Amino acid sequence: MSLAIKFGVQFGLFGGSVQNLGTEKHHKKYLNDIGTLKLAGCFAMTETGHGSNVRELKTTATYDKSTDEIIIHTPTENDGKEYIGNALHGQMASVFAQLIVDGEEHGVHTILVPMKDEDGNLMPGVRVEDCGYKLGLNGVDNGRIWFNQVRVPRENLLNRFGDIDENGNYTSDIENPSKRFFTMLGTLVGGRVSVPRAGLSATKSGLAIAIKYALKRRQFGPNNREPETLLLDYPSHQKRLMPRLAKTYALDFALSHLAKRYTNSTEEDIREIETLAAGLKSYTTWFTTDTLQECREACGGKGYLAENRFADLKADTDIFTTFEGDNTVLMQLVAKGLLSDFRQEFHGGGYMPIVRFLSDQFLTLVAERNPIAIRKSDQEHLLDPGFQLAAFQYRERANLISVGQRMQNFIKKRTNPYDAYLRCQNHMLVLAEAYIERIVLENFIEVIKNVEDTDLKKQLKTMCDLYALSTIEQHKGWYLEKDYMEGKKTKAIRQMVEKLSKNLRNEALFLVEAFAIPDQCLGAEII
Repeated sequence: MSLAIKFGVQFGLFGGSVQNLGTEKHHKKYLNDIGTLKLAGCFAMTETGHGSNVRELKTTATYDKSTDEIIIHTPTENDGKEYIGNALHGQMASVFAQLIVDGEEHGVHTILVPMKDEDGNLMPGVRVEDCGYKLGLNGVDNGRIWFNQVRVPRENLLNRFGDIDENGNYTSDIENPSKRFFTMLGTLVGGRVSVPRAGLSATKSGLAIAIKYALKRRQFGPNNREPETLLLDYPSHQKRLMPRLAKTYALDFALSHLAKRYTNSTEEDIREIETLAAGLKSYTTWFTTDTLQECREACGGKGYLAENRFADLKADTDIFTTFEGDNTVLMQLVAKGLLSDFRQEFHGGGYMPIVRFLSDQFLTLVAERNPIAIRKSDQEHLLDPGFQLAAFQYRERANLISVGQRMQNFIKKRTNPYDAYLRCQNHMLVLAEAYIERIVLENFIEVIKNVEDTDLKKQLKTMCDLYALSTIEQHKGWYLEKDYMEGKKTKAIRQMVEKLSKNLRNEALFLVEAFAIPDQCLGAEII
């Protein structure tokens, strides 16, 4: 994991900033050396005192017209760059700072700042300190960086979205500072595409170890007869591991879909991709943390031994929930994006969007919340992807409407927008979760449609059903509150989850071996 992170910082963050925020002159000068590791670098965005609030960073980049240089400066100790990967090994940093030209602030921009000379000595005015030992990822040289009036040439400004010309004038094709800031950050979404895939790889390792162990470890049996019962033959063991195995496949398909969209992204859809990446990054890395703990417990005391890998897997992935964006903050970003789209849907097309929306709501009430549907519990109905997807869509849409109405009511009462946002914050997190779960299910259903092999299609359908129904079971309280389901139906869903978990147990070894992780790479003695 440490190697993966250092790799990501060098090529994804440092190299990505030059590629996405720079222009041709920067590409020609730096990208080859970055790609061959001749020029090692780091990505200096986060500050100690401001964390995820990138827009309010305090590091300054002041243009000096008399020397045609940019002066990088850290105003106070608390404004130093914090938790920077490759800080101790990096020779150059992409520094995010408030650009000031002729006394006027133009918002956060990125400047390439040399940190070391050819002999590896720190440049004048640059101070670097090691962050010290961490919970995990101690192969990554995280450090803190401060700059004291460090001068760099004007050409070191990564100028795709904002430039200083040879006469010392600031120019940008994006006049609105807010739009310019979010456009710049949107180009750096690659980290949020990569991190959940790294997290899910650890999830796969944990599940592979736990399931392989559960297929060889025996404990208890009727009247103490031999052989004792395999761990994975216990319904409780199936219930704790099989839904998580199904969800791992579901997230793998969703993340592959995200990667394809990001690779083929355009300016028109990058904001939507940014929202999706933020949500999947959060949802997946939270899932990784939860699943590794469950896998550790499923292996008992053996799982606690360092030789069986869970200690490293848990320690090295725990940070994934707060780096490349704190998960809770990112989920709020997701909800904001959904609310913005919702508002545009209503205000961008006259009265027709409202008519269509009310019509859809009425049809939903008739079709899905009638006395027959809310208590329908036969197997054919529960395993119908139409029912499953409709339930996910209803939860997302109902939460979207609820949060939108709450905010509107607060604004009508003349509550200032920030306070209105705070009072709706927890509801926004639920909305973001519902959106991501719907996206994941849609992708799983689409994957199954394109599979021709009958046996494989059947296995994938079982996992898709298990993902969908276990997720509905997780939220059954919400569905019961909304009268979308009655107790009879949620009870049938719980029973179906147990049945599907039992069915999937017979495929468990095949499904974890399909991850194609050699036992030597799993590195666990118990398998």
